[in-house]
Amino acid sequence: MMARRAPRYTPKLNPDPAVIDTALAAMDADELRELIREITPWLDEPNHARFVSVIINRAARSSSGWAPTAPMARTVTEIAGFVEAATRVGYADPSDIDNYLRQGSNAFLARSYGTASRILRTLLLPLANAEIDLGQDEMVDEVLGVNIADCAAQYAVAVYMNSTPESRAETVLAAIDEIPGVGHFWEPLRELERVAIEPLSGFEKFLPEWRALVEARAEQGRQRDWESDADRWRREAVQRLEGAEGLARIARSTRSADDLRAWCRFLVNARDWQEALWAYDEAAEIVSEGQHSRGEFLDGAALATGQLGRKDLPARLERAWRAAQNMVRLRRWLGSATARNVLRGRAATALDSCAPQATRQRGLLHVLLGDYDAAAKLLASAPGLGWSSGEHSGHLLFPLFTSLLTGTPFNAESAGDFEALDPLSDYEEPRLPAPEIASLVDLAGVTTPVAGRDRSTMLNAMRKAAEKRIAGVTENKRRRHYGRRMDRPVADAIEELEHVKEATTAGTVARRYCLSAALKSAQIFERVQCAVVPLDDWLVARRLIASGRIALFVADRSITAEPLLKHPGQHRNGTVHVVEDAHFMLALVQSVQAARVLDQRTFPRHR
Repeated sequence: MMARRAPRYTPKLNPDPAVIDTALAAMDADELRELIREITPWLDEPNHARFVSVIINRAARSSSGWAPTAPMARTVTEIAGFVEAATRVGYADPSDIDNYLRQGSNAFLARSYGTASRILRTLLLPLANAEIDLGQDEMVDEVLGVNIADCAAQYAVAVYMNSTPESRAETVLAAIDEIPGVGHFWEPLRELERVAIEPLSGFEKFLPEWRALVEARAEQGRQRDWESDADRWRREAVQRLEGAEGLARIARSTRSADDLRAWCRFLVNARDWQEALWAYDEAAEIVSEGQHSRGEFLDGAALATGQLGRKDLPARLERAWRAAQNMVRLRRWLGSATARNVLRGRAATALDSCAPQATRQRGLLHVLLGDYDAAAKLLASAPGLGWSSGEHSGHLLFPLFTSLLTGTPFNAESAGDFEALDPLSDYEEPRLPAPEIASLVDLAGVTTPVAGRDRSTMLNAMRKAAEKRIAGVTENKRRRHYGRRMDRPVADAIEELEHVKEATTAGTVARRYCLSAALKSAQIFERVQCAVVPLDDWLVARRLIASGRIALFVADRSITAEPLLKHPGQHRNGTVHVVEDAHFMLALVQSVQAARVLDQRTFPRHR
C-alpha cells in the first residue's frame, strides 16, 4: 500500500486590516514607492501584469496630469502583423497579448483615442470570435493579467470619442456588437462612464439616440422567451431619461417579469415604499410568467408592507405562500405569529391547502401540530434518492426527529433552504425575515415525545429512510461526497444492514460493508456521515474508518461505468490519449497488472 504524502504546509496569515492601514499610513511617499518596487518581483506573471495595469491606470487618473506615452505608428503595425500570424496558427502566448493590450490601454489613457481603437479592435475581435487560443480552459480572463473587460470598455469609449455626434450612437452599438463575450456590457452607459478618462462629450445628445436604437432592437426580439441584451440596455436608457415613469411604461406594455422587477427595484432603491407596494401589487396581477414570478412580487409587496408598518403583513405573507408555495414563504407566514394558538391555527390551515407533493412542508406542519405519526409516514415513504430536492422530507425530518428524540439542538444547517437566497434584494437591503425552524418548533410547544409508540414510530421511519438512502447510494455506485449527515444517536439505532450478504459483486460488497462499518463505529465520532468508501480492499477500509483517519464521501449523482477504450481525465485520473493496440480485453485487466500499451513513454505534451 502506497504511503500517503502529507500535504504541503501553507501559512495562513490574516492580519487585522486596521494594522495594515496603520502601517501604510506610517510610511511616506518614497517609502511606499520603495515597498512597491520590492513587492513587484515577487508576483507571478498574471498578477504582475494586473498590478502594473492598476498602477498605470491610477496614475493616469490622478490629479498629477501624468499619462503614459502613446504607442507610435510602427507599434500599431507590429501588433497587426502579430495578430495576423497568431490567427493563422490559431494560438498566441498570453504574455504577448497582455503586452499588446497594455499598449492599447496606454494609448487610451494618453487620450490617443484613434490609436487606442485600432490596437484594441485588432486584438479584441479575434479573441471574441475564438480565432486565437491562449491555452485557457474556458474564458480568456483565466490566462491574462490585463483586465480584458476594461480593455473592451476602453475600446467602446475610444470609438465614442472618435465618432461624429450624428453617428455616435450607431457607431458605439456596432463596436459593442463586434466584441461579444470579452466585455461586461450589462449596462453599457454605466460601463462607458466607468472607464472614461474624461467627461464624455455630447452625452446628453447621445442618450436619446441610444435609447431609440436599443428600443428598436428590443422590439424586434419581443417574441423571444428570454431576456436579451437590448431589453436591459433599453431599461437602462429609459431609467436615465424618464425614471420610474418610463420603467412603469415599459413594464405595463411587456408584462415581462424582468421589466416589472426593474420597475419595482427602482422604487425600492429610492425607498419609496408606498409606490413600491402599489407597483408590486400591480406586477403580481399582470405578470405573464407563472406562479413563481407572481410569488416573488407578492413577497415584495409584503416587504413594502412591513416597511410601512401596516397591520396586514400576516395576510400578505399568507397570500404570497398560497400563490407560490415553498418552505421559506411558509416559515415567514407561520413565524409572523406571536402566540402558540395562532401558530398552530395557521399550521392547521396551511396543511389543508398545502400541495400533496410538498412533503417537506407537510412534514413540518405535522410536527408543529404534534402529529408525529403522520410525519413519520412521510419520512418512511420518501424515496431513497433525491435528497437534494427542495421538497424531499428527509433532510428536514431526519435531523428534526433526532433533535426531538435526544433533546439535542436542531441542526439547521442540514435543513437549509435554497429559497432563502432572496432574489428581491441584496444582503445590505431590507429583507423579509424568515424565522428558523427551531424557533417555530419552540413557539408551537413541540416537546420530546414521551409515549413509547411515538418514539418507536419515529425511529422505524428513520431506519427505513436510512436504508432506502443507503440502497440508493450503493446500488447506483455513488462516490465522492454526500452532504446529508446522520447523527450519532440515529446511527447507533441502525443495525448492520442485511443488504451486505445479498450483494453480488465485490465492489458492491466493499461499498456496503464500509458503510455498515461506518455506522457501527459511530461511537467514535460525534457525527457520522452516511457515506461509502469506494475501496476494493474492504479490510483496509474498515481499519481506516474505525481509526477515523479518512473522511467518508460519495457524490450526489450516479457515476457511469468506466469506458472500454479511453478513460476520463476528470478528478485527476490519468488519461490515455493514444491506444496503440486497441483491444477490448484491456478493460478487464486488473489494475495491478501492467498492460503493454501503458509501458510506452509518451511525448511531453501528451502526458
